[in-house]
Amino acid sequence: MPHLTIEHSANLGSRVDLAALVRQLHEAVLATGIFPEKGLRTRVASRDEYRIADGDAENAFLHLVLRIGSGREEVALKRAGDGIFAALCEATATDQSRNPLALSFEIQEIDPNLTWKQNNLAEWMARRSRESK
Repeated sequence: MPHLTIEHSANLGSRVDLAALVRQLHEAVLATGIFPEKGLRTRVASRDEYRIADGDAENAFLHLVLRIGSGREEVALKRAGDGIFAALCEATATDQSRNPLALSFEIQEIDPNLTWKQNNLAEWMARRSRESK
């Protein structure tokens, strides 16, 4: 954990560089200093069917959900959320200055008793680090 999902209206794909947005937001989550790199996953989900506000075809949305393991203090999460949301606003500022765009973000804690995990990413990251030296 954490997992960052970037959900957006399909019309945003032609207006915003989504690959760059993934990189920027992934780095913003890491920059908080409270989430481990080995657990971070950032992904995009485009929504083809949607209706926003008055239904104008130019209206767009982008919603972030950061799902995290439990146990961090609220003040730390608030500070992290502020930084991540600021990165989102910065990354989409040009589009928002030219087009109707709704941005939103929420952090969700996962109940530790209702989550299952298995991965070997840390081992592979360590192996690649050793091989690059």
